[in-house]
Amino acid sequence: MPEKTGKNGKRKIKPIFRSVNAGGVGSAPGTPTYIGDRVPVEATYSLIQYDDNEISIVTPESIEEIILMQDPDMVNWINVNGLANQNDFKRLCASLKLDPLTMEDLLNTEHRPKVEDFGHYLLVIIKMLTKQEYRPVEYEQISFILTEDTLVTFQEAPGDCFNPVRERLKNGTGKLRRVGSEYLLYALLDVIVDNYFMILEDFGTRLEDIEESSMLSQQAKGFMSGLQNVKSELNRMRRVIWPVRDTVGTLLHIESPLVDESLVPYLRDLHENTVQVLEALESYRETASGIQEVFLSSLSNRMNEVMKVLTIISTIFIPLTFIVGVYGMNFAFMPELRAVWGYPAVWALMVAVAAGLLVFFKRKKWL
Repeated sequence: MPEKTGKNGKRKIKPIFRSVNAGGVGSAPGTPTYIGDRVPVEATYSLIQYDDNEISIVTPESIEEIILMQDPDMVNWINVNGLANQNDFKRLCASLKLDPLTMEDLLNTEHRPKVEDFGHYLLVIIKMLTKQEYRPVEYEQISFILTEDTLVTFQEAPGDCFNPVRERLKNGTGKLRRVGSEYLLYALLDVIVDNYFMILEDFGTRLEDIEESSMLSQQAKGFMSGLQNVKSELNRMRRVIWPVRDTVGTLLHIESPLVDESLVPYLRDLHENTVQVLEALESYRETASGIQEVFLSSLSNRMNEVMKVLTIISTIFIPLTFIVGVYGMNFAFMPELRAVWGYPAVWALMVAVAAGLLVFFKRKKWL
């Protein structure tokens, strides 16, 4: 279950939202139930149809329009932004002849990335990461339904990183317009993984800034808080991206008529990219841990220096305090108390003791 941290530092359980007409605990498997850490938004739709000669981009207002407009002679990319419209969702899934378990997985946005082969379609679930400047990384589940001539993408909310693919489709550049829906799936997965690299580059820059500031930082609490935030985000990214690598690997080796053999080299390259992402991620995690260790070590050394100075000062004043204590006793018969040279003699003794201790510490190289 997803968690977040409150103001008092204690973990708080994120709310899990369920659809209004969803079954409760113990409902039958395959019951469509929205599960996620955000309130589901009203769905909007887009439909892109293309072949090597033409392309059509429309924004249908209803699922019925999408179902009627699908063309088996073209590649159909149906994009669903939002998962709140349960009735529309069920109608679209029924038109695609999706298994009830698939419908359940599509609405569970906390699902682990995976690939499943249902014969006449493939289900691919993956995580899309986006980041705006000075804001934490946002995680969104993207689900793909791949059929022979159609690719359906389900997103939690509007906004994604697919604009480069849309521009390539509009401009007709590359081989995207000349191949089937499976290559479109690869192109979208490739953009998502490329976005991982961009986010990691941002973390690399942040770690460099933190490493430079660690040498100058005097506020240990603020510095450690910022570094811990980076480490937490890197750890969460690792938990998300690790199964993405396995998902792409499964897709690479899957035996399905929906995945043409010509796509294998591209999927292999995509798998290598996910491995590189994880290697970079591990490197940044080690860097963050190294910065933390160096900072704590320097903090400990600074504390040791302070303690050494305080110890030396205390050591010097111990004999001086003893001398002052002796002559501060209220005895009637103390010869030095009435001597003319008594006061300067005591001062000379204390100065000599302090100077002797300083010379001793210097020879021991404690100063």
